Amino acid sequence: MREIILKAVANPPKILWGPFLPTMLNMGVQFPIMFMFLGTFNINPLVFMFTIVLGHVICIAVGAKEPHISAMIQAYGQTAKTSHNLYKEKGNKFAP
Repeated sequence: MREIILKAVANPPKILWGPFLPTMLNMGVQFPIMFMFLGTFNINPLVFMFTIVLGHVICIAVGAKEPHISAMIQAYGQTAKTSHNLYKEKGNKFAP
């Protein structure tokens, strides 16, 4: 059991050599834009393959530099909430 946990921590999930979350965000943004441009301007979809591949190469480069970028993005999303201070002071004090 311990070996499975260590393997998951040491090897974060990847999609085509890119980190999971940035790669899914890339596809989730690029494909709707591509389909909107296809429907409105009747553009050849091969034009968008360059931007999709370029975005994926950037995701691979970021993942090579920081392999746990997906976990960092998820942790930031959970902790980026602003707190309401009870006392009039500058900044977040996290006081109950």
